[in-house]
Amino acid sequence: MQRMLKAAGMAVALAALAPALMISAPAMAQDIKIALITSKTGPLEAYAKQTETGFMMGLEYLTKGTMTLNGKKIRVIAKDDQLKPDLAKTLLEQAYADDKVDIAVGTTGSGGALAMLPIAAEYKKVLIVEPAVADAITGANWNRYIFRTGRNSMQDAYAGAAALPATGEVNVGMLAQDYAFGRDGVKAVKDALAQIRPNVKVVFEEYAPQQTTDFTASAQRLFDALKDKPGKKIISIIWAGPHPLPKIADLKPERFGIEIAPGGNILPVMKLYKPYPGMEGAVYYYYDFPKNPMNDWLVAEHTKRFNSPPDFFTAGGMAAASATLTALQKAGGSNTEKLIAAMEGMAFDTPKGTMIFRKDDHQAMQPMYHFRVKKDGKNDNDLLELVQTITEDKMPLPIRNKR
Repeated sequence: MQRMLKAAGMAVALAALAPALMISAPAMAQDIKIALITSKTGPLEAYAKQTETGFMMGLEYLTKGTMTLNGKKIRVIAKDDQLKPDLAKTLLEQAYADDKVDIAVGTTGSGGALAMLPIAAEYKKVLIVEPAVADAITGANWNRYIFRTGRNSMQDAYAGAAALPATGEVNVGMLAQDYAFGRDGVKAVKDALAQIRPNVKVVFEEYAPQQTTDFTASAQRLFDALKDKPGKKIISIIWAGPHPLPKIADLKPERFGIEIAPGGNILPVMKLYKPYPGMEGAVYYYYDFPKNPMNDWLVAEHTKRFNSPPDFFTAGGMAAASATLTALQKAGGSNTEKLIAAMEGMAFDTPKGTMIFRKDDHQAMQPMYHFRVKKDGKNDNDLLELVQTITEDKMPLPIRNKR
């Protein structure tokens, strides 16, 4: 009886609402709902905004502008976790429980992504991780509901290792941020070097807080550790957000015969590389490197709309959109078990070319790029030249999950 009274009360309440709501309800029930969680507040704001831009452009490209799939409207519910792991966890809970999303994508920071993983398992819903990097996401903390389109620390590490000399003695000092991203990154570099560049040794590790602005003490410790070493000496930097390269370079490591390998980053950061032509490193994406129809469209459209080429995380957002729609299409809907079956081993198009979700840990296998800083670029965004595409077979990623 109480249940009947409650239902009647709800009916009366709904009838009192505007007619427009009543008309839209059946259509809403047919929507495909996707939660997109990013960190638009905080030091990784630029990454988050690029991810969202790329995701929405990816949906547009793949649906030919209709923003529908199999006759259903695609709704993206964007959420800002403010780079706070507890908030990321809560927002994903809300997305699954309250918003009733079919699938979720996120987040920007590794701490937030790690906090979200058990929520996906609790609700038995798929979470596509983009662009958080920590190895543990598809390693020790992984569960079967997690798929990652973003690269992981080991892929960064193998790419960085492949960009270092293959012969001769090379000594490296690592500078990284003191949290999961940085520490995972350094461990991954050491593991990768042991496998594909045994001539390269990490002789010193320097970890600095995420908000560090004065790198004098860190640089001095790196200089002291490297200056008397034989062979080639390199400071390798793993950093998210405002980059320490100019401040390290201002302290003139070259007086000790020390070079800097900064790694890939977003275009505003890589513009800092221009005074150092010939400097080499590895990058996840640079707009001029991949040659395929999806990247051609993204570069042309992004340049037309924003007067600049797409960036690092824009490509990642588009890759996540492609994985999402490909999975929903292949599974014939949003049933979780059918999605998992469809996504394991699934190939999908991205601006970098075809990616494939590895069945064992659901990590997207993908190429990386060895770059050299150009001496004379045509404009502010003409920064890098391609040395080599680092293909998947050159990155023998270990399987580190509990499966």
